[in-house]
Amino acid sequence: MQIKDIPQEVRTVSEALESAGFEAYLVGGCVRDLLLQKTPKDWDVATNATPEHIQTIFPDSFYENDFGTVGVKTESENDTLKVIEVTPYRKEGTYSDARRPDTVEFGVSLSEDLTRRDFTVNAIAFRVQTGELVDEHSGKEDLHKKVLRTVGDPDQRFSEDALRMMRAVRLSAELGFAIGDETAQAIATNAEKLSKISKERIRDELIRILETKEPMQSIFISQKLGLLKYIAPDLERGVGVAQNQAHSFDVFEHLLRTMQHAADKDWELAIRLAGLFHDVSKPETRRWSDEKKDWTFHGHEVVGARVTKKALIDLRFPKELIERAVKLVRWHMFFSDPDQITLSAVRRMIQNVGEENIHDLLNLRICDRIGTGRPKEQPFRFRKYKAMVDEALRDPLSVKMLAIDGADIMKAFNEKPGPRIGWVLHALLEEVLDDPNKNTIEHLEIRTRELLTLSDKELRSLGEQGKMRLEKEEEEAVQEIQKKHHVS
Repeated sequence: MQIKDIPQEVRTVSEALESAGFEAYLVGGCVRDLLLQKTPKDWDVATNATPEHIQTIFPDSFYENDFGTVGVKTESENDTLKVIEVTPYRKEGTYSDARRPDTVEFGVSLSEDLTRRDFTVNAIAFRVQTGELVDEHSGKEDLHKKVLRTVGDPDQRFSEDALRMMRAVRLSAELGFAIGDETAQAIATNAEKLSKISKERIRDELIRILETKEPMQSIFISQKLGLLKYIAPDLERGVGVAQNQAHSFDVFEHLLRTMQHAADKDWELAIRLAGLFHDVSKPETRRWSDEKKDWTFHGHEVVGARVTKKALIDLRFPKELIERAVKLVRWHMFFSDPDQITLSAVRRMIQNVGEENIHDLLNLRICDRIGTGRPKEQPFRFRKYKAMVDEALRDPLSVKMLAIDGADIMKAFNEKPGPRIGWVLHALLEEVLDDPNKNTIEHLEIRTRELLTLSDKELRSLGEQGKMRLEKEEEEAVQEIQKKHHVS
């Protein structure tokens, strides 16, 4: 493991600190990522300079926190390098609330600063100017072993900041690392301390967990170590709850597998959240059917939508995201047999969930299907339903597309209501279908004046030609949609 290719912006900040007589080391996640040959998402420099010294060296900087971190602005076009965070070495006092230190002491040594950090892989320092690597807690060895261990006593680390337990779970998924036995045991022992952490901080860490490539592993570990009851307790009710014969897994594992498929497809957070919660209320709606000789879950989507909304509000998720996820949970049981439904039924479903959410709902159904243990995510009937959705969503070709309508013609040309108005409109539409540039008020009025000079027979013939052309275009458009979904 070697560190190379340090960006010039980072070098410039480090050089400026050392030129002013201070130490400068890269620390934390950026060193870990560099050693793993990954591109850091942010850059942190630790120094023995005070915040006042740092701001003197970097006039274009800002200092808006209680922990000494100064944001040094650069002129980089790279978002991850626009601000380099420079923090004095610090020693932290007791954590009476399991969230933040009661006191912070600046001016200590690099060694003391590294000792207060969470995990060994995040407690490695790198001096840019000399290439020196400071690794007093065997973090490099743990990177090689792919294991997460706390710096020092894990009980103490988690007592200082209980959110570190969620961070361990998240880093395990992000890095593909195992959590060390002693560290895992300490999480299980201290899990209750997570109740002292603000819902906002828990939410932020949960989002990062859900956005990893392996969120299923993280939620599963959270449940096993006793954390999940302090994150989303409703999910735990599904552990061990058997489903009907259509499912291969209990409710809890089904939820995780549904969410995981959304991650596998790299779909957005709303679908992952909906996947995680879509069957959350199966436990309380489960009833045995003597007739079917199986379990039923009538109304679980309705009850589940209410439970999901409450859970996401409790975690302080944004209102818009809550509304989207709740709609997906509420309507995820939509009937999708294309042989038994009409386009009007599809349109009603689109109206229920919203045009902006209908494709997310279809994607959730795909995830739900894979979550049951079925190998095929889009069977023919489902592809046919998707084609019906696209057909229902598209604006049908009609005379309403024209820049003028029947009322405009009657007013402009003193025409009376009657079939001639319809013939004119269909004749105009055929011309516009051939050349959309003709769909202007000016051109259509000129052409209408010409058409109105024709006899009923001539005008009717043109109008019927236009109507036949419209039907042909509509049929071709539907065929193209069906071809797209491989159902033609």
